[in-house]
Amino acid sequence: MLNKDTISMHLVREALLHSCASASIRDEVLLKVGIDPARLNLSDARVPATVYARLWRLLARRLDDEFFAMDPRKLRAGSLEFMCRAAMAQPTLAQGLDLMLGFLSLMLERLPARLVRQQSLAEIVLHEPETEPNRAFTYFTYWMIVHGVACWLAGRRIPILAIELRCAAPEYGDDYRVMFSENLRFDRPRTRMIIAADCLDAPLKRSAQELQCFLAEAPANILVKYRDPLSLASQIKQDLRVLPAQQWPETEGVAQGLHMSASTLRRRLADEGQTYQGLKDGVRKELAIQWLSEPQLSFADIAQRLGFADTSSFYKAFRKWSGSNPGHYRSLILANPRTANL
Repeated sequence: MLNKDTISMHLVREALLHSCASASIRDEVLLKVGIDPARLNLSDARVPATVYARLWRLLARRLDDEFFAMDPRKLRAGSLEFMCRAAMAQPTLAQGLDLMLGFLSLMLERLPARLVRQQSLAEIVLHEPETEPNRAFTYFTYWMIVHGVACWLAGRRIPILAIELRCAAPEYGDDYRVMFSENLRFDRPRTRMIIAADCLDAPLKRSAQELQCFLAEAPANILVKYRDPLSLASQIKQDLRVLPAQQWPETEGVAQGLHMSASTLRRRLADEGQTYQGLKDGVRKELAIQWLSEPQLSFADIAQRLGFADTSSFYKAFRKWSGSNPGHYRSLILANPRTANL
């Protein structure tokens, strides 16, 4: 993991909320992992992702719970290893995910889940009891485990098209968008994650040795694709989001606005594993998915907003991004949970 990867102190506070009974225990835990307790309430403070992973492991050992004491039942120490070992024995990611979700549904009382495949899209749906929603941090910790292990099983990053949650939007959500997807929606009828279904066909060929390496680095490696929201790529994407697509500058214009040469811009983005064209495509995808959830917007409207010459070009690009056509995606995202085929 790159040293520049950091996590907001907001998430540190969330991790401590249920897992440390007193201020003295909290401070002891923070000092052990290398966090100054005096910085805990600084709203803009951040810690290295490796330190956050260290905190997770320490709390799991102290509580015998790998889920920050956020469920009435414990996710006892060793659960992640057992789940990975069982899932990697399955032939495909679909079967591995089914096993993972079944295991977590048995272990956790408030987060029963199922994998549902609908043509070119798939969703992991939490069938929660009719009680108050969980905290946003609880949901995102669950998604971090499920998505992180699924990526390791498949041997590649699985793009998340959207996440919906029953809970209200938290006061702080920047890191969640960087970790998962810009397309987060709150106060929804159900909690679910949407991905392209073709990911599910990936064969699983992990070895016992690879498992030991994965577990030795967990949970830090679950955050391996995490990027600081203050990175250059994140700043450029934020600038693109507030401009109409027709006004997006070329590389030279972006570089000039950042007071650097075009070659320096390309090099710095390459250091972050990015390209400017890739950032533009990523923002177009985020906006397309966001606008497809607004039924009053036609496909032609969305194509025009995204700067495409015509609706056909938008269709082709969306299929390339998501493996689905816009109509199918819209029908899934707007489906009534009472009538959806679950």
